Amino acid sequence: MNQEPVKLPPPAGPYAHFRRAGGLVFVSGQLPVKWDGELATEIGAATVQAIENVRAVLRAAGLDLQHVVKATVLLADIRDFAAMNEAYARYFGAQPPARSCFQVAALPKGARLEIEVVAADGDAT
Repeated sequence: MNQEPVKLPPPAGPYAHFRRAGGLVFVSGQLPVKWDGELATEIGAATVQAIENVRAVLRAAGLDLQHVVKATVLLADIRDFAAMNEAYARYFGAQPPARSCFQVAALPKGARLEIEVVAADGDAT
């Protein structure tokens, strides 16, 4: 795959944005933070921003969203589930990956959600 490398900001802690193991790429949880530091707070916009961050990390790994085989969504409030699903489906509508979704007590930076994925470095059908 011939593409220009994607420049990612440094991780916010002692972790990598992604790691490869075998034919899989594990993407660390992505908050709905624009890379200028602004946090998306409305749940639809937050879902979109977190997925766009996942997409950017996948691009840095030479992949894209169609390679995602498993997603985990962490919600600060499970009542955001339906609105999150509406935005999420725009990215993963036709053949969505396997997914888990949990309510958690709190997320870094006061975010309303965090999304992490596992992608297959190859055919994910």
